[in-house]
Amino acid sequence: MDWRVPLADVRLGEEEEKAVLEVLRSGWLTMGAVTQAFEQELAAFVGAKHAFAVNNATAALHLACLAAGLHEGDEAIVPSLTFVASANAIRYTGAKVVFADIESEDWLCVSPRSIEEKITERTKAIMVMHYAGFACDMSAILRIAEKYHLAVIEDAAHAIGASLDGKALGTWGDMGCYSFFGNKNLTTGEGGMLVTNNDLLADKVRILRSHGMTTLTWDRHQGHASSYDVVDLGYNYRIDEIRSAIGSEQLKKLPAGNARRDELVQRYRQALSEQCPAIGLPFGEKRGISSQHIFPILLPEGIEKEAFREQLKQRGIQTSFHYPPAHHFRIYRQEGETLLMTERVARRQVTLPLFPDMSDQQQEWVIEGVVEALARLLGD
Repeated sequence: MDWRVPLADVRLGEEEEKAVLEVLRSGWLTMGAVTQAFEQELAAFVGAKHAFAVNNATAALHLACLAAGLHEGDEAIVPSLTFVASANAIRYTGAKVVFADIESEDWLCVSPRSIEEKITERTKAIMVMHYAGFACDMSAILRIAEKYHLAVIEDAAHAIGASLDGKALGTWGDMGCYSFFGNKNLTTGEGGMLVTNNDLLADKVRILRSHGMTTLTWDRHQGHASSYDVVDLGYNYRIDEIRSAIGSEQLKKLPAGNARRDELVQRYRQALSEQCPAIGLPFGEKRGISSQHIFPILLPEGIEKEAFREQLKQRGIQTSFHYPPAHHFRIYRQEGETLLMTERVARRQVTLPLFPDMSDQQQEWVIEGVVEALARLLGD
């Protein structure tokens, strides 16, 4: 469908084209010097000691779970209001996924209280997810982790460029994982990055990322090694030079892109609070600096979400919702499990279009559509 206003839109420019051409002409396409430069640039940007580029954020999360020592018989706690990859990455290790509730209708991140209620003697890790690029209550979560001796993994797929108390999201826990999927604030089409300040965890991730091998093809090509050993059951989670080249150029544009997102979000919040006060606007309180990855709203109780979305679709405005609760999926469903706040929010949550190249006119169309669609459904 040719959307008048798409949910997200990615524009790559001459800088990315030039960087890709340079890689193609270099004759070295697999993980090498360009990837190493991208890793160093992103590590410096977020303030991490180590950064490992991978083929997607799910791979980064899996590596983090492995490095944290998760295996069969363990449990790891994760919010249900997240993309299913968060839970899947835990499941890949054989560990049991334990879902926690969110804080409130205003703050759609995992609740520290719910986390602590879910801890058992088998719990080994907490995986948080910075929903929409807004910070989880990391101080409270780290206190819980210290109390029970648990690893903390940050799913920062939404949160590149976001921070809390001056510290980048993704660098609060033991490891943080970013996504560079096609709709993310920094995109390489597919791709991700794991960051950590822990040398021992970094050593584990470095080995696990590429088949458990002690040296990489690039090392041997450069003459730094002539052979290798395989010391663990590793994976092929490498990224390629083309995507790393795109990532380096995208990183340069990220601050301006996030600033434009914030400008659009503030305009949304002001207009909708004035013209459509029945709609809930999460993240009203101040906690850190968000990357503003998506713009979620909450419909009034009783409004049919799909009917609302259809009204906007008829106007050429694309919407989505983030996310179906993971504990409702058949693979993870458990009899009697209830997460009241997650379920209440998921019934009402709709995601409106948001992207840096969104024009003021496009945003006006969305605001008008929301106001008129809700008025029609309310019978005003």
